[in-house]
Amino acid sequence: MNQSIYKYIQEHFSQAPKDVDRLIVSSFFRINNIEVKNNRLIKSYIIGQSDSEASKKIDTFIDLIKQHFSVVNIEAMIELFEFVISPSDRIVTGAVYTPLKVRDFIIADIFSKTSEISRSWKASDIACGCGGFLYTIVKKLRDRTKSSFADIYKHHIFGLDIKSYSIDRTKILLSTYAISEGEDIEQFEFNLYEGDALEFDWKSKIKGFEGFNCIAGNPPYVCSRSIPEATKKYIDKWVVCKSGHPDLYIPFFQIGIENLIEGGILGYITMNTFFKSVNGRALRKYFEEKSYSLKIIDFGSLQIFKTRSTYTCICIIEKKHSSSLKFFKCESIEDFKASKILFHSLEYSNLNSLEGWNLSVNSKIIAQIESAGTPLSKKFKSRNGIATLKNNIYIFNPAAEDRHYYYIQSGDFLYPIEKAICRDIVNPNMLTNETSLANITEKIIFPYEFIKSDISLLKESIFRANYPSAYAYLFTKKTILATRDKGKGIDYKPWYKFGRNQSLEKLKFKLLFPHITPKIPNYIIDSNEFLFFYNGIAIIGKDKNELVVLKKILASSVFWFYIKNTSKPYGDSYYSLSKNYFKNFAIPKFSSEEEAFLTTENDQKVIDSFLEKKYGVELSTL
Repeated sequence: MNQSIYKYIQEHFSQAPKDVDRLIVSSFFRINNIEVKNNRLIKSYIIGQSDSEASKKIDTFIDLIKQHFSVVNIEAMIELFEFVISPSDRIVTGAVYTPLKVRDFIIADIFSKTSEISRSWKASDIACGCGGFLYTIVKKLRDRTKSSFADIYKHHIFGLDIKSYSIDRTKILLSTYAISEGEDIEQFEFNLYEGDALEFDWKSKIKGFEGFNCIAGNPPYVCSRSIPEATKKYIDKWVVCKSGHPDLYIPFFQIGIENLIEGGILGYITMNTFFKSVNGRALRKYFEEKSYSLKIIDFGSLQIFKTRSTYTCICIIEKKHSSSLKFFKCESIEDFKASKILFHSLEYSNLNSLEGWNLSVNSKIIAQIESAGTPLSKKFKSRNGIATLKNNIYIFNPAAEDRHYYYIQSGDFLYPIEKAICRDIVNPNMLTNETSLANITEKIIFPYEFIKSDISLLKESIFRANYPSAYAYLFTKKTILATRDKGKGIDYKPWYKFGRNQSLEKLKFKLLFPHITPKIPNYIIDSNEFLFFYNGIAIIGKDKNELVVLKKILASSVFWFYIKNTSKPYGDSYYSLSKNYFKNFAIPKFSSEEEAFLTTENDQKVIDSFLEKKYGVELSTL
């Protein structure tokens, strides 16, 4: 949304939520020329024409929002409410505006399975934000039941959010919708509560509560590292959070399902990372053990949300038994908009909660590839690169050099660094396009020493005495180095040690390649044990020949087909090559003649044809 709207609010209005809400509400009713006669809630938010100074500001604000919205309707109000949430609150609450098309699809799917709307039928959004999903549910209920808004709000609609201003905005939104449709009563009776879904007890709020018929929403988009400490203690009690460091959306599946009646339906738009991640392992196991009817529309790397770079899916879960789940991989937003959706089935018994779910129409071919030999992870070790956690301080391209020193340009200063404490280092992520290690080789300040084959951090007294210039340079960065891991989680003693101890050993035979790539990368074999790497990945071999064979396999159509069907996609058709996504790729047993062929043959089409036969797949027919 146009940043001028947010800037105008910052400059001319208090940042208190109610003051912002008064501006939005007043603008809505003024633009639509709707007079509120009875509703006490909305009347308390409308700034009257008698306040001439405030009225002029509203007129300016109206001009701004008209530049963004062709029609200032309820949908525009939802988007405005979501837009004005402060950036700091977004980090904690994970609030994000859900597009109308997504909400309409989820609610329409739920209602297509709902044959009867009885008096006791209940729908909820347990992280309702500003009420977008509840508004969409209300529209459907009106179409189906022809009931009054007052009746729908009192008996059928329930909401929960951790922020009080979200509950206030949901009340405003639903009241505004009713008034705009001609139902302007003094007060609506709402079932909207402020609370944390991780610990909220619906039975204490709803008499005789047995569960909701429908739960729909967009669970919080909060990664594990941004979850407040006070919240983490509540996450731990949920079974689906017993693996890795789960993001905040993960427990909302279990919370939602457990608050449904038998046969109830849950519909979420949420992250798709649980398909593969360690964080999602317990959730995958939960789904497999419960064996509920689950439909997934995976958007892959398609970006559904305007304001966030996220990888999402729609999940529709019926609380009834099914031996399989259904999935659809959406290749374009246009396909979704046109509802060109053809689901494929996968038996739960054929899924692997431990290793990750391969939701692909090519799952049989993937299984064939994985069974063609020894898993790559059992045949080779892989490494992630050195992690200083402040690469811009330790890693550099020399601005100059002389016989004894490299020179680092930092601000207006040129710092000398003893050559003897520096090592060569490369970033394999550059191998997406680069074909030469020489072109991407940099220097790293390496305050470690090798004693025989063991690596040891230099004692501070030795570091200061033997490499005074490097020590003096790093000392100027001591305060910054202390902020690594947000200044907590690691005891940096001595203060100049790297953030992690990984990949500090000498690695002689290594196959280097990028972590994320849009195409088959330029794999490079290196046999210099004193060449280190950061970012990217290395597979370690016993000798150069076996890495030559592996390089030919990893550069093949078979491997790339496998990655495109099993890996995590990123924007612009990039795919992850991290260990978790290639560890089950099988390496067949080759005869000496076959190894010799792979070692000497350089025509990739010939190699591809040979490997497809070896793996027993015909990719050209797909």
